[in-house]
Parts: sequence; C-alpha cells; structure tokens
Amino acid sequence: MGVVIPLEESKNKLASIKPLVDLTRADMERVNQLILSKAGSDVQMIPEVANHLISSGGKRLRPMLTLAAASLFDYRGENHVKLATSVEFMHTATLLHDDVVDESDLRRGKSTARMIWGNQASVLVGDFLLGQAFRMMVDVGSLDALDVLSSAACVIAEGEVLQLSVAKNMETTEDDYLAVIRAKTAALFAAAAEVGPIVAEAGRSGRNALKSYGMNLGLAFQLVDDALDYGGKAADLGKNVGDDFREGKITLPVILAYRRGTQDERAFWRDAIEAGNSSDANLEKALGLITKYGTLSDTIGRAVHYGTIARDALAPLPDTVWKSALMEVIDFCIERVN
Repeated sequence: MGVVIPLEESKNKLASIKPLVDLTRADMERVNQLILSKAGSDVQMIPEVANHLISSGGKRLRPMLTLAAASLFDYRGENHVKLATSVEFMHTATLLHDDVVDESDLRRGKSTARMIWGNQASVLVGDFLLGQAFRMMVDVGSLDALDVLSSAACVIAEGEVLQLSVAKNMETTEDDYLAVIRAKTAALFAAAAEVGPIVAEAGRSGRNALKSYGMNLGLAFQLVDDALDYGGKAADLGKNVGDDFREGKITLPVILAYRRGTQDERAFWRDAIEAGNSSDANLEKALGLITKYGTLSDTIGRAVHYGTIARDALAPLPDTVWKSALMEVIDFCIERVN
C-alpha cells in the first residue's frame, strides 16, 4: 500500500551516505566501542534494553555528522568521538521515550523495547543513556559543547510536550507542525553538527554554518519521513505504512489535505484522526485524499526548500571531501522518496 511520490528533478545517480560512511569509518568504530562500553551496567536489564535498540540497524547519521563537522575544520583530537557518542545516546534515549509516548509496537522492523521489557524499563533506560551522554560531555571539558547539547535536550523535551498538545487535533497548523519537528528532530541534528566546529575551535562563523546546515537538514529529513509514511514501503520504513495515520499523528500531508478538503472531507479527517477510526478502509480513503490534493509532493517540496538552505549554509566553506560528503547527505535524505 503506498503512493508514488514524484520529484520534480531526477538525477541519473542517486545520492548516498556512503562517502560520509567511508570517511568516518575509523572514528565510527571508536564510537561504537564507546557505545558498548558506556551502555554497560551491573544492572542486567540496562545493557539488554540499550543494546536492543543500539544494535537494531540505524544509520547512525547524527554521530557521523559530529565526526564529519569536526574533521571539516581539521580537528586532530579524541573529543569528537565522545561528543558523537553523546549525540547517539541522546538520540537513542529519545527513541525509547518516543515509543512509550506513541505506544509504538515496531521500531526499524523490530519489536520496540517497550513491547519486550515494558514502558517503565524503556523510560528508565532512556534516562540512564541521557545521564551517560552528559557524563561524556563533561569529560570533553568544553562548556560550549555542553551548552549546545544540554540546550538541545531541553528543546527536544519541549517538542515532545508540544506534540502531545497538538496530538489528534485537526486544527493544527503547518506552523504548529514545523515547531514540533524543529524541536523534536531538527534540534538534535543542529546540535550534532554544531559541536564539531566547537571542539575544533573553528570560531563563530563555522559554528553558525554547521548549526544552520544541521537544523535545515533535520527539517528536510523529518518532512520526508512523514511523507514516506503515506508513500513509502514497509520494508524501507522499518514500520508499517500508515502507522502515523493509525496513531492519529498530525503530519504535514494530513494537515494540507484537511485544509484543502471539502466540508465532508474535513469531517472524515476529524473522524479518522481525532476519533481514532483508523481502519484499513479509512487509510485507503486518506491515501486517496492525499493523492487528490497533491500533499505528498508538496511536503517533499518543503523538504527540498530546507535542503537548499542547508546547502547554502555550507557553500562558503572550503571545498573538501568532507564538505562534499555532507552536501550529498542532503540529497540522500530527500531522495529516499525514490
């Protein structure tokens, strides 16, 4: 079940994160070793829950951004590995918490931790990982890096609460939605990228460039994710197509379809999302309305816009293999719809 999402411009060669993976491979091996070390505990359930999610096949894009952003400014130390690990622990903690809040059954095609160990264990192990993340930030000894990542943690929590306040509310505006994903997703992308130049002592212009890159990359990434929920394939998503619909999530394809619809169509959306009547038949109808009003292609258009801002943020920096790899990540995030 899905909808084909056309891109206005197609390229002969699809973008890839392989250049970034190859460039950061040696450092990511050190990150992975540190992850295993810091996820350890004498309390047996902690490493069991943590490793269930950590080993579930995520791309580790956020820590790779930290490593690449530091290397972009010729960093030659060890602290970028600790910061990258902190970023991954923050991300993993938010996933554990998200799955509890969203009552999710699947994550990356596997049963969520909460389905195996319960909600309480998922929340508490998430808290443990956040604690370990902050211990590593302190080890680095950079108040600026600590400030950026701790501020991001606060913003992410605010985003979670904001999402709760707009949940299943069809009067949610596009601005409301953007505020949620800016906080929930883009803030950590921005922080992950910004701490690279911080640890490399690159100066304010470098920090600003990578912060803008990360923020806008994160917005593009989440917009595409939300489009894929209605137009992707289950094998690619790591969850079922239409899960956002079944959970009553208010995402941009739905917001646009609701606002562009007739009075009867808006009544359907309120019944499906607000009242929770998310049957397979209603999902089919929702897909039909999303197709009718072109809201998937418009959502991707927004993603392309933010991707362009991310590209422009890096443009003034010297041309290196690191910059090229970071640029290709933008295209990769958007071209996932193919």
